[in-house]
Amino acid sequence: MSKVVHVAVGVVLRADGRILIARRPDHLHMGGRWEFPGGKVEAGETVQQALARELHEEVAIDVKSLRPLTEIRHEYPEKTVLLDTWWVTEFEGEAHGREGQETAWVAVSELTDYQFPDANLVIIEAIQANRPV
Repeated sequence: MSKVVHVAVGVVLRADGRILIARRPDHLHMGGRWEFPGGKVEAGETVQQALARELHEEVAIDVKSLRPLTEIRHEYPEKTVLLDTWWVTEFEGEAHGREGQETAWVAVSELTDYQFPDANLVIIEAIQANRPV
C-alpha cells in the first residue's frame, strides 16, 4: 500500500466568477501542469489551517471564508493523494505566484483548456456541478 499524502486544496473564486490556477514547477511531480493552489497538511494542523497557510505562502492571499467542496482520493503509482478541496470565496490580497510559479484567473468554462494532473479532473467536475451562484 502506498503512502497517503493529505493535501488541502483551494478553489479560489473571484467576484467575477474566475478561478485561480497555478502552474506546477517543472521539477515537481506532475511538473508543468496546472493545479488549484494548496499543499500538504502538516502534523497538528487542521485542513483549514493548512489551506490558509499554503495560500498565503504560495499565492499571497489571506483566506477570510471557505467551505467544503469535495474530497478525492487518487492513486498514483508512487503514492496516494487525499485532496481535501474547499471553496475560497472571500480573501484579501492580490494573488500572484510567490514561488515563481505562473498563475491565471480562468472562467469555469475554460478549465478544461488547461492540462491538470489526473487527480484534479474530479475537482473540475465538482466545480462545474457545484458552482456558487
